[in-house]
Amino acid sequence: MSRVLVADPELARVGGPNRERVAVAVGILLQADGSFLMTSRPVGKVYAGYWEFPGGKLEAGESVEQALRRELQEEIGISIGPVAPWRVEQVDYPHALVELHFCKVFEWTGQLHMREGQSFAWQQLPVQVGPVLPGTVPVLDWFARERQFTGATFLVA
Repeated sequence: MSRVLVADPELARVGGPNRERVAVAVGILLQADGSFLMTSRPVGKVYAGYWEFPGGKLEAGESVEQALRRELQEEIGISIGPVAPWRVEQVDYPHALVELHFCKVFEWTGQLHMREGQSFAWQQLPVQVGPVLPGTVPVLDWFARERQFTGATFLVA
């Protein structure tokens, strides 16, 4: 059974059942030291200025991996290696019910180039950027749990 994270319960009720349903491929780019890439949402988009993991909507007929490869090239200018599907989370935002397909990526080529004017930061736990998009919070919790099991002492702030 999939759980649904409600970003803002009051606004979700106002949005009603006719909100758009969106599938999104999300890339968790991980460096050897365990740091991960976060980007800010660009001006003009919903939740502008909030921090998240890069990615974007699946287009008709695209797989999660195809969408992730396209989105990371378009948004941040990199080509990714193997994609490791990790987890799926549904987030009930006021504007849409979003199904987030999180994938870990350990290899990529190219220099980061924020093509939508967003900012980026390599982070460790606890993250030093904010505010964090509600759909990103579970990932930080999953990282914290993974690191507890491997003996690391990171905790989510």
